[in-house]
Amino acid sequence: MKKNLTALGVATAVAAMALPLSGHALEFTGYMRSGVGESVNSDSQSCFQLPGAPTKYRLGNECEQYGELDLRHDLYTFADGSVLSVEGMAALYNQYNHTPKFTGDHGWARMVQAYAEWSKVPALNNGSFWAGRRFYKRNDIHISDFYYWNQSATGAGVEDMEIGGLKYSYAFSRKDSVFQKDYVNRHDFNVGGFDSNPGGELEFGLSYIDKPSRDDANSGWALTVQHVQSDFLGGKNTLALQYGEGPGTGLGYTGDVTLDESAKSWRVVEYFDWQLTPRFGGQFQVVYQKDKRADGGDQDWWSVGARPVYAFSEQFKLVAEVGHDQIDATDGTRKLSKFTVAPTWSPAGPGFWARPEFRLYYTYASWNDAAQRAANLMAEGSALSDTGAFGNAQHGSNFGVQVEHWW
Repeated sequence: MKKNLTALGVATAVAAMALPLSGHALEFTGYMRSGVGESVNSDSQSCFQLPGAPTKYRLGNECEQYGELDLRHDLYTFADGSVLSVEGMAALYNQYNHTPKFTGDHGWARMVQAYAEWSKVPALNNGSFWAGRRFYKRNDIHISDFYYWNQSATGAGVEDMEIGGLKYSYAFSRKDSVFQKDYVNRHDFNVGGFDSNPGGELEFGLSYIDKPSRDDANSGWALTVQHVQSDFLGGKNTLALQYGEGPGTGLGYTGDVTLDESAKSWRVVEYFDWQLTPRFGGQFQVVYQKDKRADGGDQDWWSVGARPVYAFSEQFKLVAEVGHDQIDATDGTRKLSKFTVAPTWSPAGPGFWARPEFRLYYTYASWNDAAQRAANLMAEGSALSDTGAFGNAQHGSNFGVQVEHWW
């Protein structure tokens, strides 16, 4: 019988990994964000996300407490230089306006990583072998928290085996995450390290999802091509092209296994991280996704946004974020626009990625009739629905304070 771990149980399990191995190399890393906010028309913050869009723009628009606590131990270093390690991570989540129990209807606590890795193996050309549950080859856009190409898995694989100047990886998995209900076999193949141009590198990935042994299920596949350009205008530019069929329409995840080969998805991801001067940085993104479904559930999703950051001093920044999401669907064109301004104390320095940040924020958003109708059907009680914090209004605002840190 399965039981969900309590917050205390998860934290204890991760901490316990350190005890018998205290004499060996230990790394402690983590992430946390926390705060408090209100919507203008209610006692708690209500966040803005367009129904049908997989992401939202984050700044001043996060309605939860969230943390990750990670421990990694090097157990043994062999004579050939290879290293045997174990890693575990506890993640804790709790919605705003609810007691932070990290359990029940408004929160959760999970061991999102628990795996062993044998790295720097000469027989694998300095690659590694791993087994367990892990965050694996995750690619994301920070300002929208969009993990567009994410091969995290419960399974096993060989990672970054070097052959002819390229790095080859293979992973077999049965679950994308602890929240996936059913086991589905997935195979991920990656090859990277192609020098496409000065400062530019190409990577290719193929995912194949086996047909589950149950009724009304299908196999599927997805292909990703990604180009990363370093040292571009003081930052880095990433362009990814993705295509999938059937359950492969998850485009980096295991999609709906009831979909057959007539279901297709295309996606283009473009984002740019810049730090033009020590005090002026930011991130810009454009995402387009087209979904074709035999049942008439076709839709096109556009997302355009940016977060510029300017530091007036070594520790004080002014952060702004603007984003627009639009979905063209059979029930109309849904639109949501959102703007945030956040005076920020940044004791670690003026850079875009410097953390921790302590933010005061004000967020304003507006949406149209089609977005509200979709929210009434798909997300009753949410900010965009007429049963949410803003009622029949098609605009709203939030204000509050937040801290974000990683280490």
